[in-house]
Amino acid sequence: MRSLRSLALLALMPLTSNAATPSPSAPEPIVREVMTRPLPEQPGKEALILTVQYPPGGADPVHRHDAHGFVYVLQGRIVMGVAGGREVTLGPGEAFHEGPADLHTVGRNASQTEPATFVVFLIKDIGTPAVLPPH
Repeated sequence: MRSLRSLALLALMPLTSNAATPSPSAPEPIVREVMTRPLPEQPGKEALILTVQYPPGGADPVHRHDAHGFVYVLQGRIVMGVAGGREVTLGPGEAFHEGPADLHTVGRNASQTEPATFVVFLIKDIGTPAVLPPH
């Protein structure tokens, strides 16, 4: 479970420059696997659903997913961004997408005092880790 958490954490981490690098004291996200299912209509692909909670001030490191990733915010406000795109702040009911070629450079809680919770839905290659280091 610890390796799944580390893997999921890597997948959710941003992957570039100073804006994406969390403070060394930033609390790590709490990642839980909800479900993994192969997609028979798409040979070699699977769907993975995770829940992620950013503690107050929590952030991810820069990372990539090599997957289509869909984020849906349940609680709080989060800041997301990919290389070459602009940062967006999302609240409950709002969503974010990143593609297989995107580098996730920003992922953090917008609040220093309140937690934020979101669901991540990944469509990825079977056997590929959910979170990968930057190229």
